Amino acid sequence: MIDADGQQLGVLSTSDAVKRAMEQDLDLVEVSPQGDPPVCKIMDFGKFKYAQAKKDREGHKKHHSQQLKEVKLRPKIDPHDFETKSKLAARLLGEGDKVKVTIMFRGREIVYSQHGREILEKLATDVAAVGMVERPPRLEGKSMIMIMVPKT
Repeated sequence: MIDADGQQLGVLSTSDAVKRAMEQDLDLVEVSPQGDPPVCKIMDFGKFKYAQAKKDREGHKKHHSQQLKEVKLRPKIDPHDFETKSKLAARLLGEGDKVKVTIMFRGREIVYSQHGREILEKLATDVAAVGMVERPPRLEGKSMIMIMVPKT
């Protein structure tokens, strides 16, 4: 048993422990039920629950769930536009999100799918500092898709 000040009182019977807690107008809380004998502590259970809830909320604030964001490109993209999209993908990966990079082909542009693959590979090398390729470029219908994940 541990008292409200953190002092170890040793092994006590349940009735003695409850009696000491009542004398101090506090609660007897079982801290470690796996122990032999179980460890109990005298504390204000309401304050303890409040502190636990506050600690849990702090943990949720810092938690960032990973989302899938999309960056769309075209096969005849201007070098400056490509640089802008590359920076966007790097920023998204830096924030901890997955990035789906899509090149959309229109009409007969699909014939030059190798050019689209080269664009995706160039983007992968540009953002290699913050992300890596999870799924390599693959042609799906009239678009080519590559998925990148942030480096850990």
